[in-house]
Amino acid sequence: MSKLETLDTSGLLCPLPVIRTQDFIKKRRSQGLQAGARLLIVATDPGALHDIPAWCRIHGHRVVSAGFAQIKPGGNPKAAQDIHVLIEIGSD
Repeated sequence: MSKLETLDTSGLLCPLPVIRTQDFIKKRRSQGLQAGARLLIVATDPGALHDIPAWCRIHGHRVVSAGFAQIKPGGNPKAAQDIHVLIEIGSD
């Protein structure tokens, strides 16, 4: 199984999380990223919960999970604002 890649788009507003996701995948593909690899996108813009899955449907990627981050006991309460979207990279 491929290593999980992470892309942090925290602080960026629409449409930048989607644009950064697209650019990240394009760059990694040129470096050998294969279909089936997983990418965790961290965002703070609530629109990412809808925008990234919509972009994935158009471009052939699969959303594995999407939602607000779970805070661990004693963790940073600001992390509750983090949105995590886990996608599986599709073929070209």
